[in-house]
Amino acid sequence: MKNIRNVATTMLETIIAENMPQNSVIKALAAHKLDKKNIYMVAIGKAAWTMAKAASEYLGGKIKKGIVITKYGHSMGDIPQVDVYEAGHPVLDENTVAATSAVLSLVKNLGESDEVLFLVSGGGSALFEAPHEGVSLEDLASLTNSMLASGADIIEINMVRKRLSKVKAGRFAALASPASIFQIVLSDVLGDRLDTIASGPAAPDMSTSEEAFAIVEKYALKLTLQQTELLRRETPKATDNVKTVITGSVGSLCESAAASAKSLGFTPYIITTSLNCQAAEAGKFLAAIAQDTQQGNTIFTKPCAIIAGGETVVKVTGSGLGGRNQEIALSAAMGIAGLENTLIFAIGSDGTDGPTDAAGGIVDGGTLAKLAAQGLSIDSVLANNDSYHGLRAANGLIITGPTGTNVNDVAVILCI
Repeated sequence: MKNIRNVATTMLETIIAENMPQNSVIKALAAHKLDKKNIYMVAIGKAAWTMAKAASEYLGGKIKKGIVITKYGHSMGDIPQVDVYEAGHPVLDENTVAATSAVLSLVKNLGESDEVLFLVSGGGSALFEAPHEGVSLEDLASLTNSMLASGADIIEINMVRKRLSKVKAGRFAALASPASIFQIVLSDVLGDRLDTIASGPAAPDMSTSEEAFAIVEKYALKLTLQQTELLRRETPKATDNVKTVITGSVGSLCESAAASAKSLGFTPYIITTSLNCQAAEAGKFLAAIAQDTQQGNTIFTKPCAIIAGGETVVKVTGSGLGGRNQEIALSAAMGIAGLENTLIFAIGSDGTDGPTDAAGGIVDGGTLAKLAAQGLSIDSVLANNDSYHGLRAANGLIITGPTGTNVNDVAVILCI
């Protein structure tokens, strides 16, 4: 019989390796002729360094100047002609603003003979920011923290904060004009909405002020007078100097998981690529599927890998440490307690899950007993949003380090 933990480890390695952005960046560049006199490169997001490195190696000396802005710990060395900045995520900081200011200085005097290669990946909303006048860094950080803690999803969060920015919602494209922009986007957003990925700096905004105010009301957000005024202003609804290619998505993440499972002798089933709910509820749902599968009450044929991609949310009520994928895994552990030959893991493809060094969590039928033996209750751990320490106690943390990609999350049920 296969060792189910070894199967999971192999799948995790394959899933990440097959969704690195280098090949897709090169493919996009090969299909687009960069024929302007001067080529400038701007890369933002958690996969910014990897994307910029691939572009630099492909284009050679064609890049006159470049800037990368990525999360702390996500850059991996120097790139010729490129300044690399690291900044805060998921909450922006002073380095975010300083790095963005450098980008704006780079593009402010460009002309029609210039082209900006704009490489965008998830995390760009926090990493690329120039607040509107009257909006402080502290205001934006507080608002972002409030929305994250309230359980708002990424589309809702970005719909509000893009209106407080000089560079989001298509405004960066306007600032770079009359230069043209070729935008390569690595999607971490369900539905691949360009106006939501990194808050759409070079994309027309599909949302309205009315929708933004509905989110403020839904989560009882407290706005300053200036923030309220900015939310009333409509965002750009067109960009005429941008060409965009979307590459990579949660769909490709799930397909990689399925192919890996099949190569390991498991029948794969992708049940969704748009999982979007409270993380703890997602864990209960996955556990219920595992129970039914082991009891022969589903259509899934063992050995099988049941795959769900998407992005869940966590409503923070406790003071612990964790992330949405860790919470999925720990919640699932209760439902599969005592089941043999059953394992569930959930990871963020970027290698970071919440404000932790873990990519996610992995649990099996013995996880609950391991915690109980240490006097820990999963219910209590989850109530304190402390999934990181709960999983660590059960040897259930998945630690990959920053991966260099970012195409959302995937959860997998393995049943033998």
